[in-house]
Amino acid sequence: MKTVFKIENLDLFYGEFQALKNISLEIEKNQVTALIGPSGCGKSTFLRCLNRMNDLIESCKIMGDVAYHDENVYDRDYDVIGLRTKVGMVFQNPNPFPMSIYDNIAYGPRCQGIKDKKRLDEIVHTSLEKAALIDEVKDRLNDSAMGLSGGQQQRLCIARAIAMEPEVILMDEPTSALDPIATLKIEELMNDLKKDYTIVIVTHSMQQAARISDKTAFFLMGELIEVDSTDTIFTQPKNQKTEDYITGRFG
Repeated sequence: MKTVFKIENLDLFYGEFQALKNISLEIEKNQVTALIGPSGCGKSTFLRCLNRMNDLIESCKIMGDVAYHDENVYDRDYDVIGLRTKVGMVFQNPNPFPMSIYDNIAYGPRCQGIKDKKRLDEIVHTSLEKAALIDEVKDRLNDSAMGLSGGQQQRLCIARAIAMEPEVILMDEPTSALDPIATLKIEELMNDLKKDYTIVIVTHSMQQAARISDKTAFFLMGELIEVDSTDTIFTQPKNQKTEDYITGRFG
């Protein structure tokens, strides 16, 4: 397995509060890695370290290594914009731009200087196809994205990430605001997407982690308690705390 991200001895502070404690973890190519654990345990904070979204928080201080293809993304002269292009993000609540479906997806490529209409048409079509949304919206590309259902909006946000040709897609509880049918569609989509992308997902649902991920990392109070293949984590966890969480004794 090729390693895309190698995280070593990662500590993160918000002011005086230490949110992540000595995290070491590898993210492997074309796999779905699920981050599980109770609310406030550091999952989303860790996820945002991978594309430096925590830079936007003033009191945040980070120590340790987050290597993307063997380069530490926290080096002073690292290209952060390039990183966020290669490591896309989908948030908890669907957040389409208040513009047409077409323009939502063409926005990023246009910002990168792609102006050719034929090329943009191609990108929009391919991205919607990969996000399993094309059949539902192909006749209304000029309609506002705000008119889509919640599940469709979230798939649009995934298509928008895909349009930037990332290698990694980070997903922060992408189905928590969706109904069960829309959730199932996103889960099926993730299974297809991992052929082309590496996916890291924060999920509050252990059932979801068990269904969709290859590897699961269990976080508790800012610490990485255990990481292993999903089958092992859910059937033979090595740490008592993992077993207690998975069997519902706490959390």
